Amino acid sequence: MKKMVITVLGRDRPGIIAAVSRTLCENQCNIEDVNQTTLQTEFVGIFIAAAPDGLSEDQLRTRLQERLTPMELAVVLKPMQEAGDWVAPTSEPFVITTLGPDRLGLVAGITEILARFEINITKLRAVFRGGSDPHRNIMIYEVDVPVAIDRRAFRTALQERAAELGLDISLQHRDVFETIHRV
Repeated sequence: MKKMVITVLGRDRPGIIAAVSRTLCENQCNIEDVNQTTLQTEFVGIFIAAAPDGLSEDQLRTRLQERLTPMELAVVLKPMQEAGDWVAPTSEPFVITTLGPDRLGLVAGITEILARFEINITKLRAVFRGGSDPHRNIMIYEVDVPVAIDRRAFRTALQERAAELGLDISLQHRDVFETIHRV
């Protein structure tokens, strides 16, 4: 079995996941991971599926397109690459949240700091509804912070950037974040 990464994009509506999963099942592909969301009115789905050796990438792409193109959905398919030489450093999970007025450069400003400290973003949710009401504009980053970094320097750089961008920022260990936000 070889693994394929399948990305599906298009206007959200009921039945998209059913159509993708039915096509994969009919082609003997086992879904191993799925991550799906809706951004405003757009569906975005990423599937990792194990495909049988006799099924080519082109065959699977064609079969997915036959079912999904009439639904006005775009499909991107690529073989999943091996992990390679890069090994993630020992890290701890944190959650960064920001609130503030919408403006150009918010995501770029925060992610530049994360990249500088080699912090991996594992999940990002950003919702911008415009205007100056900070509660209408929020970013939530789930990140892996390497144990070996200078956390004081990282926190300082993050707070300085947030101040430059006019954002309120919070950095919490994921365990603390989840405990505080548990309903």
